[in-house]
Amino acid sequence: MKTGKLLQLLKKGSFVIPLYLYQLKDQFSLSLDTFLVLVYLLQKGEKFVFDPSSIASDLAYSKEEIMQYISKLTEAGYITMDTEKNDAGRLEEYLLLTPFYEKLSGLLVEEMNHEDANEEISIYEVFEREFGRPLSPMEYEIIKAWVDSNMSSSLILRALKEATYNGVSNLRYIDKILYEWGKKGFQNAEDVDEYQQNRRQERKEEPKVQKEIFHYNWFDEEDDE
Repeated sequence: MKTGKLLQLLKKGSFVIPLYLYQLKDQFSLSLDTFLVLVYLLQKGEKFVFDPSSIASDLAYSKEEIMQYISKLTEAGYITMDTEKNDAGRLEEYLLLTPFYEKLSGLLVEEMNHEDANEEISIYEVFEREFGRPLSPMEYEIIKAWVDSNMSSSLILRALKEATYNGVSNLRYIDKILYEWGKKGFQNAEDVDEYQQNRRQERKEEPKVQKEIFHYNWFDEEDDE
């Protein structure tokens, strides 16, 4: 894009590029000019009457250049063109951006899946920070087994918190906690907190003088079930 054209474009007013679109722009494999034309089209809606002269005027391109960029977007499978009769019975060309939204949806899903895959890395980092040392290969495999079993990260980290509170930095101890929680049907940290809150309430209602200590022995509660 020539500097003169860019200045003309900026002088015409606001030109908003959504952040998510900018972050994914490299995956579209488009030149800067073609990408800007695509952004412009997105702001006009999913379907609209194709007026190359108006687009050229708004973006400070020639009509021929706009037709070239539209052709590139069509070849890339981001837009399609359709012909329909308007209210006056005349045929008009429409641009449809439905294919782009479908491709964008796929890219966003892939991005979310990639973030979910990296979630287990953060779990390892939290364990190393709490233990104050690197994890051993065996410890890494134990945590990985929890993650691979579709155990929620919030439940794993809640068990780490429970062990740390009790002064224990041992994955086998945490594994026992998770085993007991699994038998009780806990799925996440919220389930644990709700259970503990109910236990505190029950003990407050018991006619005992001894003050409750905020501690739970998860391995000696079989008689409660």
